[in-house]
Amino acid sequence: MRQLVRSGDFSVHAISGTHCVLLGMDATKAACANLKGFAIGIQPDSGPVKWLRGFKFFKSIVPNPQPGERRPTNEHPIQDFVWGDYAAWPDREYRYVIRPLFGAPGSLQAGPELEVKIRTEPTDRGGHAIFFNRGAIPSQKFADQFGNRGPADENDPGAADVRWLSRGLLEGALAFIGQARGASFELRVAAYEFSYRPILDALLQAAGSGVKVKIIYEAGQIKEKGQLVDTSTTVGNREAIQAMGLATKPNITLIKRTKRAAIPHNKFIVLLDNGHPIEVWTGSTNFTASGFLGQSNVGHWVRHEATAQSYSAFWEALLPDPVAKDLKAWCSLHTPNLGAGLPPSGITPLFSPRKDSKMLAWYGEQLEGAKQVIMFTAAFGVTEKLGVHFDNDRDFLRQLLMEKKASDKVQPMLERDYDTQLALGTALNKEAISLGLDGHRLDEWFKKEEHFRKKGHIFYVHTKIMMIDPLTSDPLVFSGSANFSPNSLLSNDENMLLIRGDTGVADIYATEFKRLFNHFYFRYIATKTAQEKKNKPSKVAYLDETDGWVRRYFDPKKPSCKERLLFRGS
Repeated sequence: MRQLVRSGDFSVHAISGTHCVLLGMDATKAACANLKGFAIGIQPDSGPVKWLRGFKFFKSIVPNPQPGERRPTNEHPIQDFVWGDYAAWPDREYRYVIRPLFGAPGSLQAGPELEVKIRTEPTDRGGHAIFFNRGAIPSQKFADQFGNRGPADENDPGAADVRWLSRGLLEGALAFIGQARGASFELRVAAYEFSYRPILDALLQAAGSGVKVKIIYEAGQIKEKGQLVDTSTTVGNREAIQAMGLATKPNITLIKRTKRAAIPHNKFIVLLDNGHPIEVWTGSTNFTASGFLGQSNVGHWVRHEATAQSYSAFWEALLPDPVAKDLKAWCSLHTPNLGAGLPPSGITPLFSPRKDSKMLAWYGEQLEGAKQVIMFTAAFGVTEKLGVHFDNDRDFLRQLLMEKKASDKVQPMLERDYDTQLALGTALNKEAISLGLDGHRLDEWFKKEEHFRKKGHIFYVHTKIMMIDPLTSDPLVFSGSANFSPNSLLSNDENMLLIRGDTGVADIYATEFKRLFNHFYFRYIATKTAQEKKNKPSKVAYLDETDGWVRRYFDPKKPSCKERLLFRGS
């Protein structure tokens, strides 16, 4: 949902997802003379405004801030034109009060007040139900509530720490499975990593009610030192299946995927009723504890029969454990490469492996055609064929969230253009703390950072999302299991959804992307700052006591200016 409110020379544009609300403030440059920032509060149904609290202060008022200290924004305002509330609840109305503040710290004067009412999107929108977990365990809130450790019992869906981390993702997957009860239903699963007990328990319960449960899963091998050995995923899947006794349970059929070219990377479930595919669960979430509780992930429940039929047909193509040549022929026939232009509004499923990687060029064309913004997550970096589209001097904002840096050849492409903003899903390392970067004393809790995932390749950013102009009336949202790479097109079993023209879906994805991007952007900048300030004295970061902070938001060459214009609405 989107809402724009104006008062005098100031405006606020609110964009709501399910758990996130973004506020884009704007004003004329002249109106920002002597502006010290924005007070932001929530107006309850009765009583005074509840002013939100921030962690940056005016040095003249708070010369020695303490770790964890917070002060109200009507005294120490937000010095930014874009702000996010990432603690909202789905399908609720929120009333935000925004006051521009002028004058001297300690005696600030309020400018024109803006009040914006907006309802967050419901998790279940009918055709789409979208679930993002919290993603990064080592957030300060988790540390405050549960301590810096993994969940006490990761297999208990009702445990407070599990529910906090899952943020509805696990509950959504269990609800999808749980709607199948009785012999008229069938669940068709395609799984790469398949070891999380709550998911296996749910499938066992469904099978116990008479549901036909059929699971295609990774059981292949790789060559090491000249010999074929089981992959670590194959071992994990086998151990979980044995521990749960799935092979001996009635109504459960297990199908090994062994003849794949690389990895069978799918994570989807199709629901059938009386043999007719009606719904599908897909997204980036592996059926593991780390998938639901550790890495950033999304689960996307689609109630659209044509889409469910496409996924069911793909599942049937996987059923005989085809070799790569045969599966590529099927994918090329049933989801051919997209040509010039875009498919019509709605949902377009895309499956891999393919005979060629021409789809990368098509993705590049869409990136090149962006007019407003690109929001992109890359768990395994950015391939060169797409990297060039972040290095093209086009005058629009590109925000890129990666698990780690790209290759030595591609990374300079991503860093050269000032309109490309990077964030990395890395730990705020001990070096950054020990070097005393700005504001480090407020984040000492990072010293004890303990991430849930203990092994593997991806620890933080696992979503596979590309959005092009998501805040327009014709947004493009790509989401699924594929990593926008040659391997994901040529070698892996993969699935991807292209959702065009659904502003509600785009708002959910865009607000969640900003939540993750902002979190990891801090880490990225903090680490860079630590490296640049090695052996140099550090200073605590304070608010600017002049209006100098405003300048970059009105400099057309600065990304801050482009972001202000992006989120201000029209």
